[in-house]
Amino acid sequence: MGVNPAQVPQITLYTGDKVPCIGMGTFGSDRFTAEQVSNAVAGAIRAGYRMFDCAACYGNEDQIGQVFKAAFDEGIVERKDLYIMTKVWNDMHRDVEKSCRKSIADLQCDYIDLFFIHWPFPNYHAPGCTVDSRNPDSKPFSVEEFMDTYRQCEELVRKGLIRHIGISNMTIPKMEAVLDKMEIKPVACESELHPCFQQQEIFDYLVAHDIQPIGFMPLGSPQRPERDIVAEDIADMQLPELREIAQAHGVHPAIVCLKWAVQRGQIPIPFSVHEMEYVSNLESTITEPLTDDEMAVIATLEKNNRLVKGQVFLWEGADDWHDLWDEDGFIVDCPDA
Repeated sequence: MGVNPAQVPQITLYTGDKVPCIGMGTFGSDRFTAEQVSNAVAGAIRAGYRMFDCAACYGNEDQIGQVFKAAFDEGIVERKDLYIMTKVWNDMHRDVEKSCRKSIADLQCDYIDLFFIHWPFPNYHAPGCTVDSRNPDSKPFSVEEFMDTYRQCEELVRKGLIRHIGISNMTIPKMEAVLDKMEIKPVACESELHPCFQQQEIFDYLVAHDIQPIGFMPLGSPQRPERDIVAEDIADMQLPELREIAQAHGVHPAIVCLKWAVQRGQIPIPFSVHEMEYVSNLESTITEPLTDDEMAVIATLEKNNRLVKGQVFLWEGADDWHDLWDEDGFIVDCPDA
């Protein structure tokens, strides 16, 4: 059971590199053990996945690295066949190379294909914290501090430790403040993207700047951490329009979310520990596409339904989580914008 990786459509980055149009996420630390996640990665490699989205703060890179090494040793894949992504966590913004080298060692992969700055500020919170947790050292976004972190990433490219740089959880005002200061342009930006939170303005901005959108939580993440769940949240896959399209294709609504994402042009990175689900997710890229009319219907489902609000990253003096996302077109409380 699986998909021939050669059949999975590819996307061309501005560098000319070709990458799969879908990847597998590995964030399950709030609900699944590292062993469950790494077992899913092992199954996903055999099923035909070739892109994996990891992160230091997920707490499972060493177990995933054992899976990668076993796959290399058994000849299932070669290192060059995998596109491995990881991220520097907020508490390592001043020591990016150390973070990168640890991820490379844990993942047993020699180099990182795409290395993200996980959040655009060094506001740290402990794993598994509650939504009310606040770090007194948290600060608003600073152009100078972000660029210091980004220049460390550029140095990693020069040293051959990483091939490409990515940004994540960014806003247009933040990107406007930093893009012209970069020597090496990022190839991708990870953002929350799903039918009820399409972020069309950011999506269009990224495409216009040849930065590939990568969408996390592409299904509306029904298994996201409890701290990110509030009563007003909308469940994408429960929407009648989405369920009607799924019924017309004889598939689960999750498959419609992924088809929409791929046809729109972003790379979704769904996660599941269940073989039937992660195989179906991959198969969605090679089975019957959505029609233009169906894509148009999904375009109307935008509800501005942000699920990852980021409350734990707020600094003293911030009003609420909306301040993190620069919704009024400027960077809130930025000392050097």
